[in-house]
Amino acid sequence: MMAPTTPSAGAHVLVVDDDEDILRLLTMRLRARGFRVTAVGSAEQALAQIAVDPPRVVVSDVRLPGQDGLALFEEIRRTRPTLPVILLTAHGNIPDAVDATSRGVFGYLTKPFDSQILLEKIDRALVVSAPSSPAGDEAPVAVQGDDTWMAGVVFRSSRMAELMAEARMVAASDASVLIRGESGTGKEVLARAIHRASPRAKGPFVAINCGAIPEQLLESELFGHAKGAFTGAGASRVGLFQAANGGTLFLDEIGDMPLALQVKLLRVLQERMVRPVGTTRAEPVDVRLLSATHRDLDSAMAQGQFREDLYYRLDVVSLNLPRLDERREDIPLLAVHFVQLLAGKYGKPVNGFAPEALEALATASWPGNVRQLFNVVEQSCALTSTPLIPLALVQRALRVPAMDALTYADAKQRFERNYLVQLLKLTDGNVADAARIAERNRTEFYRLLQKHDLTPAMFRSDGEAAVER
Repeated sequence: MMAPTTPSAGAHVLVVDDDEDILRLLTMRLRARGFRVTAVGSAEQALAQIAVDPPRVVVSDVRLPGQDGLALFEEIRRTRPTLPVILLTAHGNIPDAVDATSRGVFGYLTKPFDSQILLEKIDRALVVSAPSSPAGDEAPVAVQGDDTWMAGVVFRSSRMAELMAEARMVAASDASVLIRGESGTGKEVLARAIHRASPRAKGPFVAINCGAIPEQLLESELFGHAKGAFTGAGASRVGLFQAANGGTLFLDEIGDMPLALQVKLLRVLQERMVRPVGTTRAEPVDVRLLSATHRDLDSAMAQGQFREDLYYRLDVVSLNLPRLDERREDIPLLAVHFVQLLAGKYGKPVNGFAPEALEALATASWPGNVRQLFNVVEQSCALTSTPLIPLALVQRALRVPAMDALTYADAKQRFERNYLVQLLKLTDGNVADAARIAERNRTEFYRLLQKHDLTPAMFRSDGEAAVER
């Protein structure tokens, strides 16, 4: 009989219990669910196993010979703060388990427990745990072996691993690279990593955002200018191309560069010569060019907003950075990484997130990508007064309203009204269309509107009575 498949099938679960019968039963049930299970009888064995083959989740009894389950949790929290721990406890140990939950235990179950509840809790824990690398090393990929060139690039997802492998190959050449990705995905971080992995690593890395500088100043910034070249040019200035000589120049948001300047940039790339503003003398430059954009350059070219000949000069190799919601398994690791960076800044002994807070981060939408995640973590660090950042602070930073304590009837009514409002907004107040989407007849739909004091006219953009179809 085949094990049932789940989104977490194959995930490694470590089970710790000195009762051989319970250990055998848990192992059997978890393997039947499709998990890879390692079973040990003590905390000491568990720690040794974690060092060799890190799991995604630890399920441990509280009462163990030698170190107990609470001591095991404390050691795991100290060394691997993103690894969820679920405790199994007898009734007499409930106060200790509750206290441990406030310190970061993902959850606890009281013996005898329902195996289905345990499976559900493990599934929830897997949402917020970062998967191990193929080698089983739980350390961030960015600091493994000779991969110091990836410093600052924190990930575990296979998608990012593939991207960084491509980046490493590209770095060895002098080819121009175009990095594509939404705002906040970390395009400059990737560009710096490519520079560090390149033969030009000992040379300068110079970055400029082409969309952040006025057109009249951007040319001077890139190519330099002579004294008196324009009003305010009281002294000669070396441009960024010259400043990056022997190294790498990163042009961020290249898609926002004005057309007139695109022509001049193309000439520099063709001739490998720079002519400062206000001079007639061209100077040679030896620069590797990396560029980035969040714009659709194919569409920009079709609209005459970006030069095709420049595009092919820039896009010798193209790298595509995924959105943060396309690499969700990286979110817990990134969040903890940012906490470690920021704890010192704010002088607080914060070392991680409460389990429910980490789960909220892992499941949130991230329109601002990694930059937004950093801002959320920074705000939470600044405001927290506890070692583990609570859910309320994460929700505040995410601008998620806290859940009111509602009765079931009140919650149902609130949901129903909000649903009707969204339908009417979507259909511009057309009841026939709204009823069709809700799969209700029009008469029933009208009764629902009356129940919640809603009228279709409230949602009509033209302010006129609509004709119902």
